[in-house]
Amino acid sequence: MSIRKRKGSDVWHIDFRTPGGCRVRQTSGTTNRKEALELEAKLKHEAWRVARLGEKPKHTFDEAAVRFLRERAGKPTYDDMEAKIFYFRGIFGGRDLASITRAEIMESIPVDAVRKGRKAPLKAGTRNRYLSTIRALMYDAKKEWEWIEDAPSLPELEEPSVRIRWITREEAKRLLRALADDCMRDCTAFGFATGLRQANILKLEWSQVDLPAKRAWIHPDQAKARKPIGVPLNEEALTILRRQIGKSDRFVFVSAGEPLDRWDAYWWKVACKQAGIKNFRFHDVRHTWASWHVQGGTPLQVLKELGGWATFDMVLKYAHLAPDHLAQHANAVLMHEPPKLAAVG
Repeated sequence: MSIRKRKGSDVWHIDFRTPGGCRVRQTSGTTNRKEALELEAKLKHEAWRVARLGEKPKHTFDEAAVRFLRERAGKPTYDDMEAKIFYFRGIFGGRDLASITRAEIMESIPVDAVRKGRKAPLKAGTRNRYLSTIRALMYDAKKEWEWIEDAPSLPELEEPSVRIRWITREEAKRLLRALADDCMRDCTAFGFATGLRQANILKLEWSQVDLPAKRAWIHPDQAKARKPIGVPLNEEALTILRRQIGKSDRFVFVSAGEPLDRWDAYWWKVACKQAGIKNFRFHDVRHTWASWHVQGGTPLQVLKELGGWATFDMVLKYAHLAPDHLAQHANAVLMHEPPKLAAVG
């Protein structure tokens, strides 16, 4: 018999061989014998079509979700991808992967987020991250796993151009004075001095710092672009690091001997309000660092290396802050030409 119950279980299990000799063993997921037999017959029929007609075996969205996440285990973005895959399983769970259409996927992308019982519209960038996750899954199913013949073409949603948010040095000083927590203040000051991302600062270890050589480094698995970042330390950064000596043997920035598990958004907003600064996130500390560099004359190619950006295009958004190299060309469109020096014979 190709269906049976295992000892101690009321669920029927399926066990048979395909025409090609491969063994299929799986649970039917039901205690109903008739339903288990129907599933077994369906699986045998599909196996016959695969073996005799050359059809691809069918795979469900759930199978794809499990494999997709398994192959991405350990990546920095894993938790975010897992949350989005969980969302899509609530919509496409149990579906034949090949049957899912572009229209269905676009329709499934959430428009609102529910927070504390209230709906808040999702920004295009957030919705695009849902799209990029399921796009990657469908691409792998086609190209890497060869589970489906075609993957739906999923366009990016148009995102509005966002102004780079940065603050002046005087505003930065006011913000630092307003931060009551020593650890938060030092992390923020270190961000202004180095441009490192928040996660890299909070998890920075002493093994990544060489004070005599005035440098630190971010390992490839810690960097967003998956490439190592060398961090030259200026005098302000060195002063901040020296203040941390003796607080922890492992982590640089600690509070009560432990690294910060999360950034305290409440006290950050309080400090910004006290400093008279509006619409300023911690990531804007990095934008501020880059803006100060460009205004100070740092070449964009050098800034790209300092900031660890993957592409030059990501640095070009700061170029408008220092248009000095264009000044010599501004006079080319004067309405009244400047007087020309007459030649002396």
